[in-house]
Amino acid sequence: MELYGYPLKAKFNQPRPPPPKVLPATGTMTTSYKNRIPYHPESFSMPWMPNSYYKAAALNPTLSPLTESFPGLPPTKIVPFISERPNGVFSRHSLDDWHRSNMTNYKESETTRHNAERLRADLTRTIKDVYQQAKRTQGESTKNLGERVNDIEYWKSELCIELDAMIRETNSLTDMQKRLERALADTEGPFQVAHKCLLNREKRMGIDLVNDDVEKQLITEIKTIRSCRERLQQCLDTVNCQLMCNKEARQELEKDLADKQMGHHIDSKCYQLKNTSRGIHYYKGVERVDATVSVPETWARFTDNNIFRSQSARAASAKLRASTESLLMGTADEMWRQFSKVNDAFTSRITETANAKSKIQTHLAKTRQEIFQIETKIQVIQKTIRDKEVQLKVAQTRLDERTRRPNVELCRDAAQIRLVQEVNEINETLRNLHQCLRASEDMLQMLVRSKGVLEHDLVVKNNSLFIDQERCMGMRKSYPSTVQILGYV
Repeated sequence: MELYGYPLKAKFNQPRPPPPKVLPATGTMTTSYKNRIPYHPESFSMPWMPNSYYKAAALNPTLSPLTESFPGLPPTKIVPFISERPNGVFSRHSLDDWHRSNMTNYKESETTRHNAERLRADLTRTIKDVYQQAKRTQGESTKNLGERVNDIEYWKSELCIELDAMIRETNSLTDMQKRLERALADTEGPFQVAHKCLLNREKRMGIDLVNDDVEKQLITEIKTIRSCRERLQQCLDTVNCQLMCNKEARQELEKDLADKQMGHHIDSKCYQLKNTSRGIHYYKGVERVDATVSVPETWARFTDNNIFRSQSARAASAKLRASTESLLMGTADEMWRQFSKVNDAFTSRITETANAKSKIQTHLAKTRQEIFQIETKIQVIQKTIRDKEVQLKVAQTRLDERTRRPNVELCRDAAQIRLVQEVNEINETLRNLHQCLRASEDMLQMLVRSKGVLEHDLVVKNNSLFIDQERCMGMRKSYPSTVQILGYV
């Protein structure tokens, strides 16, 4: 197995390039070691090995010409240079500097070698630990896969046992369903009649959608039929629901069993995989994809819940089948009494609705007469307003013409004062007439609204009478016999 980060061939085995003709300065070499780029372990695709050990200095040291001025120093701090050597010859470093530089390089070399030896020892231990950790981790994973396969086999056997028992119970309950359908076929008629009466009464409009005695008696009749059929209802409605529950539980068992078989196959395949097996590949990033939807506790609880649900459904089904033999006697008389109460309530409600309809017709006639009278008054007020507007035009026209009198003739005489008073009086009268007109129109609108309410209420009452008298009572003229209700025929 190849490990990432360990190249097959180190670059320092290659022949070194020839040394430069001019050696770099000591400070430059030291800087090149300090500027090494650190290794980043995130780059798994590239081997760990630098391209070069150090960066050679690209500059050749040269001597700068002597100048009288030095940049960066004020003239007062510059020490005058006096050459004690002939011809201006001088040395850049002292002998002590040379020895110190050599000792520094020696110590840095020793430190670097010591660090390299320690790194090699660490790498050897790391490689050994990696192999041991990989072996230990793979062994634990294989062991866990084996335990997982055993757990799946156990739950598979439990699912198979429960599935066979559920199939047998479902077949028995299906036979009981056919028996109960024949017994309950003749009791469906009264229930449907009461239910249709309620649905027809839902078509009442407006205020007639009241919870009256008829509706209460109809609801009581439905409850009575249901209570009388409750034990048989467990054989028709409840049996259908129970069959559905059994079917759902069976489907869950079958689905869970199919998932267990698929999971057993996959985990067995994974359990048998080794480092030398075929078909193993790299799947980059698969460890970061968490496609799991459960943990071992919820996984086991899910199958246990499926089995418990199936067992509960089988127990309820067996109990339901055991309670179907003593449910036919004692219901016919109770249903008949309730049927008579509903008919009496219908008769009383029809009479009450007919009386209300008669009163509405009387009030509607009076309201129409009042509407006619108020419309006549509105016409009179409108004519009076038109007459007053003509009178106002005359008075305002006179005042306008009198404003054209010349000079001193613009006299505030008695005629001028009376014309102004006349305009104000007519305006006040018009305001009063308009208020009366608005009040009359508002009253007319209220009368028209009241008329519409009465007409709508009359339509509602006619609709209610039609529903109660024609539709509901028309369906309740006949009633099945006791023998038919009990399902003896």
